[in-house]
Amino acid sequence: MKTVTTDRIVIVGAGLGALYAALKLAPLPVLMISPEVLGEGASSAWAQGGVAAAMDQADSPANHANDTVKAGAGTVDPKIADLVTRHARDFILDLTELGTPFDRTKDGQYVLSLEAAHSFARVVRVEGDQAGAEIMAALIEQVRQSPTIQVLEGTMAVGLDTEDGKVTGIAIQDAAEDRSAPVMVRGAAYLLAGGGSGGLYALTTNPPRIRGQVIGMAARAGAKIADAEFVQFHPTAIDVGEDPAPLATEALRGEGAILINKDGERFMTSVHPNAELAPRDIVARAIFAQTQAGNRPMLDTREALGAKVKQLFLTATDACMRNGIDPEFEPIPVAAAAHYHMGGIAVDDHGRASLDGLWVCGEAASTGLHGANRLASNGLLEALVFARICAEGIEAQLPDISDSAEVEIAFDAGGTPPDAEGVQELRQTMTNLVGVVRDREGLENALRKIDALEKAYGDSPSFLNMTATATMIAACALMREESRGAHFRSDFPEANGEIGERSLITLDQAIALRTRITETPT
Repeated sequence: MKTVTTDRIVIVGAGLGALYAALKLAPLPVLMISPEVLGEGASSAWAQGGVAAAMDQADSPANHANDTVKAGAGTVDPKIADLVTRHARDFILDLTELGTPFDRTKDGQYVLSLEAAHSFARVVRVEGDQAGAEIMAALIEQVRQSPTIQVLEGTMAVGLDTEDGKVTGIAIQDAAEDRSAPVMVRGAAYLLAGGGSGGLYALTTNPPRIRGQVIGMAARAGAKIADAEFVQFHPTAIDVGEDPAPLATEALRGEGAILINKDGERFMTSVHPNAELAPRDIVARAIFAQTQAGNRPMLDTREALGAKVKQLFLTATDACMRNGIDPEFEPIPVAAAAHYHMGGIAVDDHGRASLDGLWVCGEAASTGLHGANRLASNGLLEALVFARICAEGIEAQLPDISDSAEVEIAFDAGGTPPDAEGVQELRQTMTNLVGVVRDREGLENALRKIDALEKAYGDSPSFLNMTATATMIAACALMREESRGAHFRSDFPEANGEIGERSLITLDQAIALRTRITETPT
């Protein structure tokens, strides 16, 4: 494999965590690996809700931390919840200074939205549902202006090189459809900020490339993975047959939109005292049940918002209108879709993975903040907090490398792209068997299917990264014989006590379980 050596810090990803970390590392030289043009294909840019922070005088970081712990269903690390929420306000102010046009009142205060399981309105947003895109735009402008940040657009990471448990390089290739032969990049330090795994599911709100590759890549190198089974399904993906599914932000329900079925019945009032603003896992399962029963669940904004929905929620409105739905006059069909992975590469409170020399932030990381069920709009906040933590940790361990030449890479032909049919079979397997409602039979069948797909299509490193993550999600879901947060087992519908234990697994352990099941006669 061709090798390129640089003194730059290598960051995999181009979402919020990657961009913010790159800026915080300045003036240290950075090389960003971005599969798409900056601003395209990152989950952060699709985030509609906003950033959660205790900005109201009546609110407090302690209240925010308490809500985070409650939503996480017994597996949140309270120290991490305290760490993240205590600094949330600082990041809102920093993003404002960097140019993010947060919604403000006439007297200059931040407009705060109420979202599910929050005890206060504390979600800071932009133009209703434009937060992710606008924050990303502000950061991208700063990154483009930075003389020390080099961005390799159209490239993607496919593997980690290690020696004695330490990361020594990242294999990258051209991200075009035909791919290229991998090139090993050896840098000064390595930060993974390449997103979660929602795209492993056939029904998802995630951008097309977010399919667990970064998590799987680290797992294949030996990194420990935490909370893999906890995948959050967003209750209100717009059910119009698009892949990925457009999102009807939770802020719509915060503004009073209600959930009804084809008969006009408002079904959440009989499910939870908070009705539409119940924790996401509860709303997702209720919507899934309505779908399974053929009752066509829908989000009704007509009475609560009327014509204002078109002014306040541009992204959701655009998705509706291009599919022939006018949300001012018609309810919006919705379905529960894979949205956010609470699990990921296990990191400590300094953002360090179990492999030496590797830092992780954003959705690819499992910090202990989200537990079994992420509190709404805590995702962008976590990415910001740990991006800065990782940047500070990397800087503290590096010698002075204030100057580094730009990296030049010439890719050669010879790469193996993931087989499209194999990817689609994998995604359908995850939706059908490792989805909103799980059971032993389905999870064991999922592991058998993943094993067969890996044998059939395992000549692509990208596909192996996907199957690695899928294997760990299914294996941990099988081992957790209880229902907790976003993980629901119909054969074990109760939680094993209020306080749960986080899962921790290596890929070798997950594959050993998959092999035992595959070799056991059915």
